[in-house]
Amino acid sequence: MDTTYSCNAAKTQFVEVEGRRLAYRRFGRGLPLVLCVRFRGTMDAWDPLFLDALVDQGFDVTIFDYSGLGQSTGEKTYGPASLAKDAIDLITALELQRVIIGGWSVGGMAAQIVLARAPQLVSHAVLIATAPPGVLVKPGEELFYTLARRENDFEDFVTLFFEPESPESRLAAVQSAKRLADRKEDVSPVVPWQWAAQQLGGGPGNPAFPADAVLGALKATSIPVLHLGADHDIAFPVENWYALNGDCPTLQLVTFPRSGHGPHLQYPVSSARHIAAFVNAQD
Repeated sequence: MDTTYSCNAAKTQFVEVEGRRLAYRRFGRGLPLVLCVRFRGTMDAWDPLFLDALVDQGFDVTIFDYSGLGQSTGEKTYGPASLAKDAIDLITALELQRVIIGGWSVGGMAAQIVLARAPQLVSHAVLIATAPPGVLVKPGEELFYTLARRENDFEDFVTLFFEPESPESRLAAVQSAKRLADRKEDVSPVVPWQWAAQQLGGGPGNPAFPADAVLGALKATSIPVLHLGADHDIAFPVENWYALNGDCPTLQLVTFPRSGHGPHLQYPVSSARHIAAFVNAQD
């Protein structure tokens, strides 16, 4: 790949919006894709192989840090509506017009709110290992909340985002962790785990986020929606999306085997190809 279009060669840029500075990186060429990151994540939580594979598939990729986190300034919060506002403000400030909005975990909740609140900005939605709005048929596991409330080592990384009982998944975790450590300069500061732990509440919530308007939007939208999930997601079980499959007219589901809350970390190239096939088929 031409390093001009490599995520690790991309420099952090900033845009001033409503009294705060949003940090972002943009790389690639083609259809605009904006990605909202996971809980406790920054721009550097995205696997470089996944991002570069998206570039190879013909996407102009933008990643960013939420307000007050990473290299962005402003008031920090994990309220999904505020995260969605960050995405909307960034899309508007960069004049990206209609984008593919993507999101992982809590970022997937933010992406759904963007679709509901600003559908004029969205051509497609790509949701990764997240929860739908409304009552869930299967809440997350308490284990996720235990791990998310503490400083994490490699074993926690495996348990959170992979399938620890699978040797293949463990090997993928080793490879992903090495790629995530590749960027040495211009790295966003980590999200303080102590502060993040205070945002979680008591444990698995049902609903994960009570947004009736968002659920209504998913049931009525003509915007194509893809969910990339895992067969053992301890945070947001994929079964909740299959329960909605008959109610959401544009929803498409892909579930990866022997994987956890980071299916695109374990299957970075396959995930990028699924996203490209989804977008290209709709076009």
